[in-house]
Amino acid sequence: MPLTVFFSAPAVWDEYHDLLPALLAEAGIDALVLTEAPDPEAVDYIIYAPSAPLQDFTPYIRCKAVLSLWAGVERIVGNATLTQPLCRMVDTGLTEGMVEWVVGHSLRHHLGMDRHIVNPGHVWEATCPPLARERRVAMLGMGALGTACAQALAGLNFDVVGWSRSEKSVPGIKCLHGETGLETALRSADIVVTLLPKTPETENLLDAQRLAWLKPGAVILNPGRGALIDDTALLAALDAGRVGHATLDVFRVEPLPQDHPYWTHPKVTVTPHIAADTRATGAAKVLVENIRRGEAAEPFLHLVDRTRGY
Repeated sequence: MPLTVFFSAPAVWDEYHDLLPALLAEAGIDALVLTEAPDPEAVDYIIYAPSAPLQDFTPYIRCKAVLSLWAGVERIVGNATLTQPLCRMVDTGLTEGMVEWVVGHSLRHHLGMDRHIVNPGHVWEATCPPLARERRVAMLGMGALGTACAQALAGLNFDVVGWSRSEKSVPGIKCLHGETGLETALRSADIVVTLLPKTPETENLLDAQRLAWLKPGAVILNPGRGALIDDTALLAALDAGRVGHATLDVFRVEPLPQDHPYWTHPKVTVTPHIAADTRATGAAKVLVENIRRGEAAEPFLHLVDRTRGY
C-alpha cells in the first residue's frame, strides 16, 4: 500500500508537483502525494510551511513526521497540537545562497564599495582598504548556515570568530559562547553577522547595551531573524556613529512597512528577505531522504529540539 504524503503548502506546490513524485519513485518509495487530506488519519508524512493553512495537527494520528520547507521553525515549534517529530529544512541551495549574500555584503563593506559606486561629487579618494586578515568578523550563530558563512569568510582570510549560546567547536574558527564570549566577540568586531534562530533567549540579542560594546563604525549584517535586533536601539546607535552601517534582510514585520525609518536612513541598506531561499530542486531531495529514513527507522535529518526551539 503506498504511503500518503500530504503536501500542505499550496503556495509552492507548482515547484514540487512534478519533482517530488519523481524523486520518491527514483528512491523506490511508493507514495501518493496529495495537496488535500480528506482522511487525516491516513496521512504518513506532512510537508509543511509555517505560512500554510494547516495549523491543527491533532487529526493526523498516523503521521510519522512533519517536514518543514523553512529553515526557521519559530512560528510552529510552540504549536501545542504538533506532537509529531518536526524537521526543519537545510538544503544546499539555501546554504549557498546565504553564503553568497553574507560574503558579498561583507566584501562590500570591507572594500568600501559604496563610496565609489555612489560618488556624485566625483571625489578622487585613493584610500586603500586594509586586507581581509586585518578585519575581524563576529559570526553570531554557529549552526549550519553560520558555520558555512564563517568558513567561507575565513577562506578569504577574514579574521573570523564564531559565537553561539552553547559551546561549539568548528575547525579553523575560534569559537566563543555565553555572555562573556558575546561581549568579547562584539568588542573586537569590525563586521557583525547575525545568523541565529528566533527564540526567547535570542530576541533583542543586540540591544542598546550590547550595541554599545561595538567599536565605533562597526557594520552589522542581519540575514537571520528581524527580532534579533532591537530596532530602536539600532537606529540610535547608527545616529550616534556607534554602528557605521546596517545591512538588513529580515524584519519583525514583512514586507517592511513603507513608513519604517530603515527605508530612508542613510546608514541602512534594506534587502527584501532574499539572502537565502528554499529551492525546490535541493529541498525535494531532503524531503525524500527524510521519508526514506522514516520508513527505514533511521534518525531523521535536521530534527528540531523542541526545548531549544530549533
